[in-house]
Amino acid sequence: MNYTAEAPAVWDPAFADANDCLLTEDQCVVRGQHYFVKGMIEIPVIGIDEVFSWGVWVSLSPENATRAANLWNTPGRESEKPYFGWLTTDLPVYPTTTLNLKTHVHTRPVGERPYVELEPTDHPLAVEQRAGVTLDRVQEIAAAVLHAGVDKPQ
Repeated sequence: MNYTAEAPAVWDPAFADANDCLLTEDQCVVRGQHYFVKGMIEIPVIGIDEVFSWGVWVSLSPENATRAANLWNTPGRESEKPYFGWLTTDLPVYPTTTLNLKTHVHTRPVGERPYVELEPTDHPLAVEQRAGVTLDRVQEIAAAVLHAGVDKPQ
């Protein structure tokens, strides 16, 4: 019920040795200028009390990335207002790219990944987040992801 991207679409493994680049399970910096946080796009599954989740990367402004990092281990951080960001994970199971969809990143309690809310557009991913999906659609996504081999189940 969850698939995750290991890094933002702009990450190159060659960055791993660079002093101005960082990739952890939750945060990423590229060339000391581009900042990303990992969050969850949650999609209700119709008819059952569960959600399907995409673990995705969202770019944040330097100011918001610094604020998020400073509050990372602070109890009560979930009271932060959402941060604007751009989706930087391509989910190839959708007919049009998911790169650069507008998002709001909602901080959750310490130990929980942020909730990524997509701008309400007609993009199929945004529609699924608002309307939910059937269990058959979840199985269709799983088959497509496993066939493509781009993301890994968690």
